[in-house]
Amino acid sequence: MAALVPWRPMRELERFERRMEDLFDRFFGERFPSLWDAERAFWRGEEWMPAVESQVENGELVVKADLPGIDPKDVTISVTGNQLTIEGERKREEKEERKNYFYRELQYGKFSRTMTLPAGVETDKIKATYKDGVLNIRMPAPQELAPKRVQIEVK
Repeated sequence: MAALVPWRPMRELERFERRMEDLFDRFFGERFPSLWDAERAFWRGEEWMPAVESQVENGELVVKADLPGIDPKDVTISVTGNQLTIEGERKREEKEERKNYFYRELQYGKFSRTMTLPAGVETDKIKATYKDGVLNIRMPAPQELAPKRVQIEVK
């Protein structure tokens, strides 16, 4: 008995596109840029977004963003109200020689991450450092953000 699988029309278009790409690749002997790359990334949720985490550590709210291969000069941090925004760009090395990729997962281009900061965070005292591809943003956090232990009542 076959499992029920939801119909995904974009997957059908993707299969058709792959068949056409293979046909052109075999005929012309080289890979042509895909017309569906942007749409496929959108439908799969593959837009370039660096991983981010936040935590309270020693009375500070710490936000870390994983930005390997990105020059810190290409990164902007801004605060508007209680919104922290990290923007930047991972640039592709432009070389004249043509490379034949076997497999490629790295994504390039502009990115923007916005997160809501908790009430009471002192945004005027933000400090940012960059080391080993990790952006580290620190700001004083209010006492209410300190971790509290909650007892479980067993009945």
